[in-house]
Amino acid sequence: MKCDVLTLFPEVISAVLGQSILKRAQAAGFLEVRVHALRDFTRNEQADDFPYGGGPGMVLKPEPIFAAVEQIQKERGSVRLILPSPQGVPFSQPLARALSEETRSLLFICGHYEGIDARVQAGWQPEEVSVGDYILTGGELAALVMIDAATRLIPGVLGDPASIEEESFTASLLEYPHYTRPRVFREMAVPEVLVSGNHEEIRRWRRQQAILTTLEKRPRLLLDAALTDEERAWISRMAVS
Repeated sequence: MKCDVLTLFPEVISAVLGQSILKRAQAAGFLEVRVHALRDFTRNEQADDFPYGGGPGMVLKPEPIFAAVEQIQKERGSVRLILPSPQGVPFSQPLARALSEETRSLLFICGHYEGIDARVQAGWQPEEVSVGDYILTGGELAALVMIDAATRLIPGVLGDPASIEEESFTASLLEYPHYTRPRVFREMAVPEVLVSGNHEEIRRWRRQQAILTTLEKRPRLLLDAALTDEERAWISRMAVS
């Protein structure tokens, strides 16, 4: 997966890219991320200005963004433009999957301050994507969320493919609870089934716990989950009780 990130604050992106799975994915050749400083595409390092019509804050100027996108397009050949924005479509696991399979470079345009000059949207028509109904200081963290979520879905990035299959949202279910040593901690014991050695019982318990967790926390997800008739009957009994 190839990514380009256009930002006023490249250090924010680079700091996260140098850690954990993202770092290993880059070292192994699964992920390539180029970070572009927006001020490098200005004449006087002024990338923002006061808004027309008055009001608080600053707005990112269109010239450096247009220049950057044109330059990156030349270098990459083809790009998929993504603008992190609270006005965008909600980011989801299916969208993360689609990004992980994208053959074009993903070019994230990170806004800041009061936003980006509207002519960027009019001229380039990037996909607007929201990571939640709240406001961040800039688009950098949102871009990193999308890069991280997509990267872990690339085959080979995670050591065990089962890690992806069992994660929350993969099958429209939240993940089952996990336990590790010690077996008893402050009088709280690991469920006996997990230390029984009976793999079929463990699989069944984990499946039931995933369904139960989803029922308690995000019941609407169950509408899209692939459930057996037996599981649906079990959910009905749990919902009544």
